[in-house]
Parts: sequence; structure tokens; C-alpha cells
Amino acid sequence: MANIAVLDDYQNAALRVADWSGLQAAHKVVAFNHRLADVDSVVRALADFEVIGIMRERTPFSRGVFERLPNLKLLVTTGKRNASIDLEAAKAHNVMVCSTGGSGRATAELAIGLMIGLARHLREEFQAMRPGGGWQTTLGNDLEGKTLGIIGLGNLGAKVGRIGAAMDMKVIAWSENLTDERAKENGAERVDKDELFRRSDVISIHSVLSPRTRGLVSARELALMKPTALLINTSRGPIIDETALLNALREGRIAGFGGDTFDVEPLPANHPLRSEPRALLTPHLGYVTEETYRQFYGGMVQVIEAWFAGSPINVQT
Repeated sequence: MANIAVLDDYQNAALRVADWSGLQAAHKVVAFNHRLADVDSVVRALADFEVIGIMRERTPFSRGVFERLPNLKLLVTTGKRNASIDLEAAKAHNVMVCSTGGSGRATAELAIGLMIGLARHLREEFQAMRPGGGWQTTLGNDLEGKTLGIIGLGNLGAKVGRIGAAMDMKVIAWSENLTDERAKENGAERVDKDELFRRSDVISIHSVLSPRTRGLVSARELALMKPTALLINTSRGPIIDETALLNALREGRIAGFGGDTFDVEPLPANHPLRSEPRALLTPHLGYVTEETYRQFYGGMVQVIEAWFAGSPINVQT
């Protein structure tokens, strides 16, 4: 019998949305609903587990973690990639790392939701609708006819672009490797980076975090934006220079920021973004839907069962 841990099950959903019965009949399966805040907590909690399933980019698995978990044999992450796993360290410590699938549909929908929420001041109007509040306190803006700039026209960015086009937005796109053909296939116009920042009424970021994209949106790019423009980030926090973003918001140089991802997560309770009136924030829940969880945890079960059967699937290292 093996010990199987499922980490960061914040909503207590992992064992409900997938069929774990086969694994539970032969092994011990434990779901952790609380966050393990540091390396020592991770090691104390997981020392006896041979198999660990993790939700992408919640609990980091660094070299220091692998060094202190000698019993670990299989690490399964939800999603196709997980930047918080040190794959070289996993390989060095003979830990197989496997992944599940993921469509990105839910994140694309959230990006559009943040655009609408900012454009129509939904947070402010909701607060005004609480008991004792006011009535029609803001003036919103249409998205129809506006220019939507997509940074990173991959699977997820293309989905956002198609939804924007269905709302009669003009879609433009940029990334370092984007071609005219790829843009045209997805109903977008390829432009250079500066033109995207100058022309867009809404910019939505859908790039993978890498050394090349870290700090991609700096004070320089923010200065190119219209003062009426909105910036949406459902990708990764460090793609935007957070200090430059806060300055642009405080000085009214952009109209608003819709953020689901941040430099540090969970976002500290006293972080200035939490009190910024031009920011609409969600706690990295782009993929947090019933349907995505079924795909993630169902895939996790399949990966673990395949590993026990001696035919591992979706191997990363």
C-alpha cells in the first residue's frame, strides 16, 4: 500500500470531482485542504508519502524539497506545465514528474469577465447596491468597437481574441514569434509591441512566464497606453513590473487593472494593490471551475493509476 497526498485542495473538491475509489481501495489517499506555507511545513506533512498530486503553481517543489523527501517517487501536477517544480532536481532525486491536461477555457472567460467588470464598474456598483448605498453612481464604457490587444496569441490568447471579436471588438496581437499567418488564422491583426500598447483600449496578457517575458510590461510600456485603457493579467504576475503598475494606477495614467495573478501568492493582506481603487482583483481563480477541476483531478487519477500499472503517461521527467 502506498501513501498518496493531494495538496492545496482549497475548496475540498479533489476527492469529490474525480473517481478515486480504485486508488482508495488499494492505497491511502489524503487530501490537504490547507496551504503548506514553507519548505519545513511541506517536509513535515509529506515525509511518508510516495505519491504527491499538486495543483499547478500553488505549493513550490524546489531542490530543497526534493532533497528532504526521500520517499517521494511520483509527483503529479495539474495542467500541462508547472513553473514551480524544479524538474532538474526531481530528475536528480529519481522522482518522476507527470502532468494532466487543461483547456484554458475558464481562464479565457475570466479575462473577459475582468474586462467587463472594469468597463462597467461592477465592483463599485455592487458596493453601492449594498444596504444604505446609492444608485447608478458611475458611467461605464462599451467594449463593442474598442480595440483589444492580445499579448501572446497561443491557445488561451486566441480564445480571448475570439470572444472579443464576437463582441465586435477589433483584435490586434503581438508576441515575439507571432506571424501574420497565425494572427490572421485567429482573426487578429499582427502589430509590433509599441503599436499594441498605443492602440489598445484593452490589453490582455496570455504569455508564458520566462526570462524573456519577466518584466515585459514595464514603466515604458505602461507610458504608451491610453489613459482610458484597461490592462488585464490572467497569465503570471511577474510579467508586469508591479511597482510601475501601481504608479500608473495611482497617477491615473491607465484607467484600470484586472488581475488574477501576482508576484507573490497568496497576495499579502496588506499589499497596496488590495486597496487600489482602479484595480479589480481575483485570487488566481482563472482555472478554478467545476469543469476544469474534473479534468484536472480526473487526469491526476489516470496518471497515478498508469504509474502503478507500470505504464506512466504524460511524463515530464
